Amino acid sequence: MTIRKLRTSIRYTGEQFSNVNGLEVCWSSFGSAKNPAIVLIAGMGTQMTGWDDEFCFQLAERGFRVIRYDNRDIGRSSRMDHLGLPDVTRAMTRAWLRLPVSAPYLLDDMALDLVGLMDSLDIRSAHLVGASMGGTIAQMMAIRHPERVRSMTSIMSTTGDPDLPQPASSIVAAVMRPAPATLDGYTDHYVENWKKLRAGMFPEEEARDRTRAALNHARGLNPAGSARHMLAILASGSRRTALRSVSVPTLVIHGDIDPLVPLAAGIDTANNIRDAELLVLKDMGHAMPMPLWKPIIDGIESISSKGR
Repeated sequence: MTIRKLRTSIRYTGEQFSNVNGLEVCWSSFGSAKNPAIVLIAGMGTQMTGWDDEFCFQLAERGFRVIRYDNRDIGRSSRMDHLGLPDVTRAMTRAWLRLPVSAPYLLDDMALDLVGLMDSLDIRSAHLVGASMGGTIAQMMAIRHPERVRSMTSIMSTTGDPDLPQPASSIVAAVMRPAPATLDGYTDHYVENWKKLRAGMFPEEEARDRTRAALNHARGLNPAGSARHMLAILASGSRRTALRSVSVPTLVIHGDIDPLVPLAAGIDTANNIRDAELLVLKDMGHAMPMPLWKPIIDGIESISSKGR
C-alpha cells in the first residue's frame, strides 16, 4: 500500500503482521509508540483502510499513537474460508423471528483478536474507537475486558437489542448485494452503496470513494468474510443489559439520518452505559465524511482525556 505523504512529522509504520490466536492480523500505526494508544476498529466487511490515512494522521497529531487493523476474515488478515459460506438470508430471517442463530465465530472472538493484537504490541490498555460492527467489538471489549479499555467511542453502532427500529429493507439489500469482482464493477458498486449509506449527503465524497474502492480491490476482496461478520453480529445477540455494567468513559457518536443503524440505536447505546456522552451529528448517515472529521476527532480527544 502506498501512503500519501501528508504528515511527514508523524511516524507511519507501514503494514505489519502479528500472529494473534493462530491468525495473521494486518495492522499499521501512526504516531510515536510512546504516545497513548488509540485503536480504530472497522465495521462489517470493511478493511482497516476504511479509516482514511488523513483521518489517522489528524488523530495522531493530537498526541496519540493511532493503530488500525484488519479484522479477521477481511483485508489482509487471515481468511477463514474453511468455515464455509453462510446462508445470510436464513440467518437474518431467524434473527427477525427471534430464533437462535449459529455462527462460526462471535463478536467475543473478534474482541479476543484485539486483546491478542494489543498483547503483541505490548499495549496494556488503549482508547478504543469502533465504527458500526467495530463499535460492537469495542463494546464487547468494555464488557469482557474492561482493564484493557481506557475509553470507548462507539460510532454509528447499536446495543443489538431486537426491539430497536430496523433499517429499510432496500438499504439492507444494497449492503448485502454481492459486489462484482472486477475493479470497474466493484468501484461502481462501492460508490453507489456509500451514496446510499450517506443518505445522499456529502456528494463530494464520491470522488474519494473511487480511490477507496481501488485500494480495497488492490488489498483483496473477501465477500464470504463479510457474510461471516454478519453472522457474528446476529448470533451475538443483544448487549443492552451487559452494557449497564460498563464504567469506562464512553462517547457515542451517531448521525441523525443514519439509514442502516437508525439514530434510536445510538441513543439506546448511550442510555445503557453509565455516564455515556452522546454526540448526534447533523446530516450524518452511516458514514464518516471528511467535513465531519473535526467534531468526531474532537470528541475522541475529549473522551480520551477522561480515561485512566
